[in-house]
Amino acid sequence: MSNILSLGEILLRISPPLGKRLSDFNNADFCYGGAEANVAVSLSNFGHNVSFVSKLPDNSFGIGAKQYLSKYNINTKNIVLGGERLGIYFLEIGTGNRNSSVIYDRAYSSFATMRKLEWDLDELFEGIDLFYVTGITLSLSDFWNVNVVKLMQEAKKRNIKVSFDINYRGKLWSREKAKNILSNVFEYIDYCSLGLLDASYLMDIDFCSEKFEDLEEAYKIINKKYPNISALYCTKRTVNSANNNDLQGFLWKDNKMYVSTINYISSIVDRVGGGDAFSAGVLHGLLNNLNLDYTINFATLASALKHTVYGDANQFYVSE
Repeated sequence: MSNILSLGEILLRISPPLGKRLSDFNNADFCYGGAEANVAVSLSNFGHNVSFVSKLPDNSFGIGAKQYLSKYNINTKNIVLGGERLGIYFLEIGTGNRNSSVIYDRAYSSFATMRKLEWDLDELFEGIDLFYVTGITLSLSDFWNVNVVKLMQEAKKRNIKVSFDINYRGKLWSREKAKNILSNVFEYIDYCSLGLLDASYLMDIDFCSEKFEDLEEAYKIINKKYPNISALYCTKRTVNSANNNDLQGFLWKDNKMYVSTINYISSIVDRVGGGDAFSAGVLHGLLNNLNLDYTINFATLASALKHTVYGDANQFYVSE
């Protein structure tokens, strides 16, 4: 199994009970989450050795976040303590014809306010096979705009593969700023989670439909421009209602597209983290050199199963 380093901010998630709105609730469920932590949990469950690198406040929430990661056998030695607070996001879970909605409260968090890299980079990357990071971290501050690129460069110097999920969040930064900053990272990426709308809005690849042929063509264009990106992948989701979705996965590698069967997901419990479960499934297959038809079906099913459990992270294992 591979040694993986995941960089990102772990958040506290606060959700009112199903059927309650953020504007009108008096009790809530709490759990820890965040895209990079979600992928770390899945990959650890799939048998990989995973380390998480971040900064947390030296208080009960920071301790709780570390304990949450440790519960899933994730190495937390690279988590430094300091700063003022843990980032929070509030999630109103949708049902029926009402979509879920999110409010972020992560300004001035310990991770977002970092002003220097607080790790010895030789120690940080020692023995690592894959460095995982997302566009969410890039969006948090000018410091992370620069230092995500620096960490990618350091990984490439050591022949470590870099996996990157676009994870564009319009509530965190503008499309124009995202385009400008993302243009600095593509040359360092080996594996990339990126959908057709990402390609259109953030890379100026002029496809606006969701046709399979357009996705395949967009991936070919991206690979021609950035031949270092050897694998591209995404899901297509058909939303019948907040509780009933159809999900299909796509993986482009070695100039060929691999497509999963459609997973019909009914009675959704929680779709947050579904994309992270999918990315982890793809990475599991790529890192283990598994059959790519198997890989894309495994990844899509991992995502489908995530929809059946509450919380940010997928809790299933390879055998399941």
